[in-house]
Amino acid sequence: MSQSGHKHPELDIVIPVYNEGENIVRVLDSFRRHVRTPCRVLICYDKDTDNTLPVVRAYPQDVFTIQPVKNRGRGALGAVLTGFEDSTASAVLMYPADDDYNAVQVDPMMQEFRAGCEIVVASRFIPGGCMKGCPWLKATLVRCSAFALYHLARLPTHDPSNGLRIFSRRVLDTISIESTVGFAYSIELLVKAHRLGWRIGEVPAGWFERREGKSRFQVLKWIPQYLRWFFYAFATTYFFRGPKTVRLKQIPSGVPARSA
Repeated sequence: MSQSGHKHPELDIVIPVYNEGENIVRVLDSFRRHVRTPCRVLICYDKDTDNTLPVVRAYPQDVFTIQPVKNRGRGALGAVLTGFEDSTASAVLMYPADDDYNAVQVDPMMQEFRAGCEIVVASRFIPGGCMKGCPWLKATLVRCSAFALYHLARLPTHDPSNGLRIFSRRVLDTISIESTVGFAYSIELLVKAHRLGWRIGEVPAGWFERREGKSRFQVLKWIPQYLRWFFYAFATTYFFRGPKTVRLKQIPSGVPARSA
């Protein structure tokens, strides 16, 4: 595809990075092999010395464009929010910088999005998905919370904590993100979208412990934020139901639903 074909991509892929020079080429190569959806890749970095930058600047852009975006906030959440703010496509995919095996699921996720889903989750806990090599504490927390949120809080996904997911433009432009650290925003947006009655889909995905680089995931530091939305999910299931529990951005009224 020529560069002119990238002016209005259907999908923006947001990748927060922190010295991912060893991983990012494998990820971008996997996009070239498997992703047919017209897309743009936003590389969200903290410092100009990040070793990811020279790698992505030298990478060919004949299939998709790559745009480095400097984090205007702080930490992992700041990088995510900066990517959201700079995205323009109708669908925005959050993608880990060390994941070179789930690119094959991007087009199936986009099929769910085109069918009318406002959020599409890559699920490790449905047939075809897996989670391998995860540290025991993280694995225990993830599996227990997934079981509780699906079976007890009635969220329509088996894997509410996996950050690999597509958000519609409507979700990002309508729902206010109140999380302040880490990746808790992903559960927050999921629960809030469900409370608004919006459609959520899922496809199978794998998860393997990273081979290179250092993970940004900080279990103990981020637990309070995850617990906040865990309890919010239960409270709005059994006590305070409906869309009035969702804080919205200051936008014009009457945000239309996407056509399926």
